[in-house]
Amino acid sequence: MTLRVRFAAALAAVLALLLAGCGSGGDEPAPGAAAPGFPVTIPHAFGQTTIPDRPVRVVTVGYNDADFALALGTVPVGVRDFIGAFDETTRPWAQQQLNGQRPEMVGGNEIDIEKVASLAPDVILGVYSYMDRATYDRLSQIAPTVADPTEGVAAPWQEQTRITARALGVPERGEQVVGDVERRFADARAANPQLAGRNLAVALVASGEFNLLGRDDARTQLFTGLGLAVQDTTETLSSEQLGRLDQQAVAVLGVPPQTVLANPVFANLGATRANRVVFLGDEASPVAGALGFSSPLSLPYALDQVTPELARVYAAP
Repeated sequence: MTLRVRFAAALAAVLALLLAGCGSGGDEPAPGAAAPGFPVTIPHAFGQTTIPDRPVRVVTVGYNDADFALALGTVPVGVRDFIGAFDETTRPWAQQQLNGQRPEMVGGNEIDIEKVASLAPDVILGVYSYMDRATYDRLSQIAPTVADPTEGVAAPWQEQTRITARALGVPERGEQVVGDVERRFADARAANPQLAGRNLAVALVASGEFNLLGRDDARTQLFTGLGLAVQDTTETLSSEQLGRLDQQAVAVLGVPPQTVLANPVFANLGATRANRVVFLGDEASPVAGALGFSSPLSLPYALDQVTPELARVYAAP
């Protein structure tokens, strides 16, 4: 082989190496490297949790956390039972996102730690779980675990969406989801200006007791999002206190109308006699379930169902 031929061959080899380097995608993570945006660290009631890489297998141990993952494009492999009479597996607002999949149940009143472990999750989300420190510590031994932002306090749906989006590595999608739902609320407020600033008693009736729900209960987020005023903290009312329900309007959930109207005090409230009561169904009703989830998926559904009824009662003389 002549010197010229050897030189040409060497030059061709060098060019081939350079071209191969250019085509390898220098911006892509090297094998074993974390996905863009990871690791991510999320603060919560028990400190902070670092998620090293984009999770694939997600277990949600909060009462409504599954909906937030679904809204962001992730079907959890395990979910916590919503508890109560409502069958969340049939909830109409989530069927499209579930696409026929049925995640495993990982507990109800209590989180089934062993079941969570058996699903080999990459991350465990309990943003609305009311878990205690001992449960958090046990779950953290299985996978990175995100607990409630503040112990014993439900986060607003916007905050829960953003936390979940960060944990799943899709913060931009989280902002889009929040924006889309907030526009739905803005449209409903614009179409019903008579609701702005009006007060509302939200009564949950369970086991014969009347609970006057406040802003600390996730189920009031739909009403405050419409511009209605509810009280700050939730209280259980005695029979002598039922007169406190007599506000400009009353929303009742948990029991059918005939049950609550059988209570003579409730039946004689001024709001009741003026037909300014919205009955939202018993515990098994989809509307009650949608308010319980108070998620980016369920809130638009509840808006469509409840807003016309609210508009009706506030139009009453």
